[in-house]
Amino acid sequence: MLRSDAARNALGTNRLGKVIRYASLAVALVVAGCAAKDDIDQLALNDTPAEVMFNQALALRASGDVKSAEKKFAELDRVYPYSEFARKSLINIAYLNFKMGKYPEAISAANRFTSLYPGNKDSAYALFIIGESYFRQIPDVGRDQSATAKALQAMRELIQRYPDSEYTKQARQRIRATEDQLAGKEMEVGRYYLARKNYLASINRFKTVVTNYQTTRHVEEALYRLTESYYALGVVNEAQTAAAVLGHNFPQSEWYNDSYSLLKKGGLEPKAGSGSWLTNVFSDMKLL
Repeated sequence: MLRSDAARNALGTNRLGKVIRYASLAVALVVAGCAAKDDIDQLALNDTPAEVMFNQALALRASGDVKSAEKKFAELDRVYPYSEFARKSLINIAYLNFKMGKYPEAISAANRFTSLYPGNKDSAYALFIIGESYFRQIPDVGRDQSATAKALQAMRELIQRYPDSEYTKQARQRIRATEDQLAGKEMEVGRYYLARKNYLASINRFKTVVTNYQTTRHVEEALYRLTESYYALGVVNEAQTAAAVLGHNFPQSEWYNDSYSLLKKGGLEPKAGSGSWLTNVFSDMKLL
């Protein structure tokens, strides 16, 4: 039976679409390192429409079968890459992995989403998933704080790019917590150096706290430790300035009382020096 030109064109377009789709599947699987023939054939034979697969995945998610839902969304993403339903699936993959506590997988999916769809409204949520996934992996203060720093970075980016997002309030809370954690790590290392009389190394750590984490609970002790370290080195001007800054900002602090007592033993008192880096950091103090 002869076909009309329109019918032949439609058939050709359909075949071309399938060729492109199968080629995309093969390339994606090769890149993923799992391009076994059976895998390609299985995906190529899956002619379930994207919308149907997406609704199946949503139904699994609604039923509480999180693991199966994630697999179905992932399958849709592989079978129909770069489609609208693949985009919707990807943010679901990130969320479901996060819900299952598979934080590296959640971060990977969310990072991919922000890279592919930077202007999409769900990018704010993807950034939140990244930050929250890192936040949930924060170890105690005595261990490496790489996850803490990455959580802080993601939450700051979220607030900067999407200040009116519904996730902004919680992101700010996470920022305060991560900053406190990072400051605590600096304090721990600083005390370690101070106890071994490595005063220059301890000063660098305490300086980081008062410069970068002024709103944390560690800043009072950091100012006292700066007083202590500078005094031990004989750098009187900086010791007096650190104590003055501490007294101005936290006059009722026990750390200030300790700083005052320390200086008094040497016949000194808290006094802000004009050439101190501390007066630049706390430039609003008007102590000079």
